[in-house]
Amino acid sequence: MKVKFVKKGTIKPVKPFKSLEEEANFWDSHDAVEVFGKDIKVGFHRVNKTHTITIRFEPKKLQSLREKADRIGVGPTTLARMWIMEKLSQSA
Repeated sequence: MKVKFVKKGTIKPVKPFKSLEEEANFWDSHDAVEVFGKDIKVGFHRVNKTHTITIRFEPKKLQSLREKADRIGVGPTTLARMWIMEKLSQSA
């Protein structure tokens, strides 16, 4: 697959959303072609993850993690990984 890079600033970004609900409503009522134009191609970069672990939480702690993650706009797994990586880099 050929990848074409565009100059920074040539694609007008969508304004940041205040909540997931606002973003969902926006994309429910707008088409990506309408927003970005018909000639825009979108690509994704997939990270090669090597291993996974399972971490068990009490229900109340898991709910708290989910709420904090939702407030900053990431998933709970992403937030937990961010915190673990921060702690590991501090102790290195």
